[in-house]
Order: sequence, then C-alpha cells, then structure tokens
Amino acid sequence: MQRVTPFLWFNNQAEEAVNYYLSIFEDSRILTKTRYGEVGPGPEGSIMSIDFELQGQAFVALNGGPHFTFSEAVSFVVNCETAEEVDHYWEKLSAGGEKSHCGWLKDQFGVSWQVVPTLLPRLIGDANQEKAQMVMAAMLQMQKLDIVALQTAYDDA
Repeated sequence: MQRVTPFLWFNNQAEEAVNYYLSIFEDSRILTKTRYGEVGPGPEGSIMSIDFELQGQAFVALNGGPHFTFSEAVSFVVNCETAEEVDHYWEKLSAGGEKSHCGWLKDQFGVSWQVVPTLLPRLIGDANQEKAQMVMAAMLQMQKLDIVALQTAYDDA
C-alpha cells in the first residue's frame, strides 16, 4: 500500500473526473468505488469515493459537495521524455480547462497540472549558471514547454 495518497475533493464530478483521467493516462484503472448509504450525507446509492491509479500512482476521488475547491497551491507534475508526450498531456489535460504559463494548466475540473520535460531540471540545475539562466529565461516566456527551444537556449548560452 502506498503510504501517501493524493485525495481529490470534487463537488459531485468524481466519477466523471476519474474516467477523464483514465482516458488520458495509459496503464490506469479504477480500484474500488464506494457509494453513499441511507445516512448520507450524499444521495443514497450515489458515488461517495473512487480509489484509482494513474500509471501506478494511487489516488482517491471524493464527491464531498461544494465546500472546497482546488487551487494552484497543489498540483500534479507529469514528467515527459519527449515532445510528443508533452503535446499529448498538455492538449488532453487542458481541454475544457485553462492553459497557463511555464507548463502549468488547470483541467476542466479545476485540478492544476504541470506538464514538464524530464530534461528541464537538469538544464536549469546546470553548474554553468549562464546556461541555466538562459533556459530559465526561455521557459518563462512559454505556455506549453518546448523541449527543442529549451535545449536550444541551453546550447546557445
């Protein structure tokens, strides 16, 4: 069992959100569904929570009502090896949501994601601060992160 599991509080769209995430991430699945009983607080028989996995990472989605909403203070990072992966996750996760900057977006449910090429931490963490700062400057101008442009900024420094 995973020791720490992200727990996502939805108003009443937990099942819709889980199915949406499963359609985007391969090797993902629903583990269990729990329904509200006659004592509630949700409507009897409706989904209370869903335990699910996205590529081996466990999550719980709860239909908890309108009391809480998501903010950018918590986000999920999707590490991408290729430009094709960046494109895939950027387009799928932002559909119906909101694209931001530096690889950040909100999906249609308000959950924040960062779609990040795996080479980015290596480039901005380079011992050569001139190269690292050129990559940072390039990244700060981007919405979706562009692997070729980031590498070019590094190489040109």
